[in-house]
Amino acid sequence: MSPRSIGVVMNGVTGRMGYRQHLVRSVLAINEQGGVALTDGSRIVLRPVLVGRNPEKLAKIAADHGITGWTTDLDEALADDDNLIYFDSQVTQARVKAVLKAVEAGKHIYAEKPTAETFSDALALAEAATARGVKNGVVQDKLFLPGLLKLRRLIDGGFFGRILSVRGEFGYWVFEGDWQAAQRPSWNYRAEDGGGIVLDMFPHWAYVLENLFGRIQSVYAQAVTHVPERVDERGVPYPATADDAAYGVFELEGGVIAQINSSWNVRVNRDELVEFQVDGTHGSAVAGLRNCRVQHRATTPKPVWNPDLPATARFRDAWQEVPDNTEFDNGFKTQWEMFVRHVIEDAPFPHDFVSGARGVRIAELGLRSSAEGRRLPVAP
Repeated sequence: MSPRSIGVVMNGVTGRMGYRQHLVRSVLAINEQGGVALTDGSRIVLRPVLVGRNPEKLAKIAADHGITGWTTDLDEALADDDNLIYFDSQVTQARVKAVLKAVEAGKHIYAEKPTAETFSDALALAEAATARGVKNGVVQDKLFLPGLLKLRRLIDGGFFGRILSVRGEFGYWVFEGDWQAAQRPSWNYRAEDGGGIVLDMFPHWAYVLENLFGRIQSVYAQAVTHVPERVDERGVPYPATADDAAYGVFELEGGVIAQINSSWNVRVNRDELVEFQVDGTHGSAVAGLRNCRVQHRATTPKPVWNPDLPATARFRDAWQEVPDNTEFDNGFKTQWEMFVRHVIEDAPFPHDFVSGARGVRIAELGLRSSAEGRRLPVAP
């Protein structure tokens, strides 16, 4: 049976994430493996149509990968009936307008998070997609990381007993841009351009916490701008008006307390750029992007606090590595395959625009909590 080809309009692939994770490691990788396998044994291959503002960049990407379709005219790409899916990985400020165009054109829509800068806009996107009858999804890639999949396995297997708390550490040092080039674009540090670590990372923490541990019931956060001035891509200094670090406490249903630090101003002293420690009555685990270590209560050491004596125990040696027990595919690619099956054969896809709006809501409450200096409840 010959594979069926469908057009996928990809807006924003000149950016790092859109190019590497979504075009190269997802859409093109899917085609290299013969397409998305459906339940009837047939396959779907994806024909990317690249959209962006810079024709030179688009033409180079297309030439590098043998892609025939690219344009700077989004309306032109959406007018083609053979293009069934619209994907958006633009800067957040540009997303709402483009997604609404795709909704009006009747395309099924897959979008990076956050889906919007405000909860009201994110909810409006979800309502518009529902009213138009188009399928919709938001990227929630961290659920498909090997480390978090191992953590999910531990939870499902009852390893933790009653979960008590979750502690997350995310971040790394992003250079200011003067004596070393910054690893992130300058708009990330300008609030007027949609920047800020709360809007960037709290939607991630929302879906991680709510899919693994329980609904968020309250948010308390402190968002700060530790580095007040940075240097942009042209070498011009600019004031950093967006938060570049956030310290959050989330109360979950069942009494679980989650504390997550997010910072672009921290030097890494951990095994991975993000790690979550989960402590329960029967055991604990530390999960990162790929790895996961555990300590059961039967093998937990019994330290005694004594500041007068040097610590001789090597506490990390008492932890055990969780085996893979399976092969893990790229998480972005896995979610792309899920969404294509959702579009073509109505397979389940829980990560819709409503869940995306929930993440924006948590980010919005985090910023408000920081501004008001108080803990805020989250509506069910």
